[in-house]
Amino acid sequence: MASKKEKSLGRGIDALFAENGVDAGEETVVDLTLADIRPNPYQPRQKFDTKGLNDLAASIEKTGVFQPIIVRQPDKQIQRYEILAGERRFRASKIAGKSTIPGIIREVTEEQMMEIAVLENLQREDLTPLEEAEAYDTLMTKLTLTQAQVSERLGKSRPYIANYLRLLGLPKAVKDMLQRNELSMGQARTLLSLKDKTKLVALAKRAVSEGMTVRAVEAEVNKLNGAAKKLAKKPAKKKSPFLRSTENQLQEHFGTQVSINEGNKDHQGHIEIEYLSNDDLNRILDLLNIQSD
Repeated sequence: MASKKEKSLGRGIDALFAENGVDAGEETVVDLTLADIRPNPYQPRQKFDTKGLNDLAASIEKTGVFQPIIVRQPDKQIQRYEILAGERRFRASKIAGKSTIPGIIREVTEEQMMEIAVLENLQREDLTPLEEAEAYDTLMTKLTLTQAQVSERLGKSRPYIANYLRLLGLPKAVKDMLQRNELSMGQARTLLSLKDKTKLVALAKRAVSEGMTVRAVEAEVNKLNGAAKKLAKKPAKKKSPFLRSTENQLQEHFGTQVSINEGNKDHQGHIEIEYLSNDDLNRILDLLNIQSD
């Protein structure tokens, strides 16, 4: 149930709404019944800090909620609301035993709701690496945006976004370690360079159990990749510092393993760009400005 309370509006994430064509204007704060509210289905954050929620709940129990949450009402005929911003306050209010919460109801489409939820969380910068990767993927797949468009909209470089998207190609067991903060972003990125993917999970478990640094993981990956190369029929030709430097730059740009191999004749050779899945291939094609069918 919603009842009128007072006219007010804190700025908060209003800039995000403006960017998405939502006119905040002068709005009314109303009391919303918690039972009528559901979280944003496009919320990228999967983990909420329990201690932080309990501390917020204790504060709300004593002094109430000062900043209203922002919701939308999908169907005017049904008294149901979906959260656009303020899920922590919503969850903490339930823990505090409250039955209502101050809120602002805005006219927002499904597409705008999705984008606002993702952008608002990304701007807070407290997502796990995996949640951030899934947020970028959501923007690209649900809103049909290219990697370049996401990069421009968020003000982040394409290689930065590409490196996060690559995390989605990790095996589930490794992604779970990343989500639990047992593995760091740097360790996960390094693991992606392992050529023999059947050894990836085992190495990730070792990295966690032995407390390996990123450099230690990188050394182990290089060791395993070197052992794999020895099985080849022809020994690898020693690469010049120029080629090694170029490989590193290409790997940073594409966010994946890149090899430059010289041919038998001078100034000839080929470049190999590794991809982990069809989605990863499409990501690389997007970086090359090639439209896949």
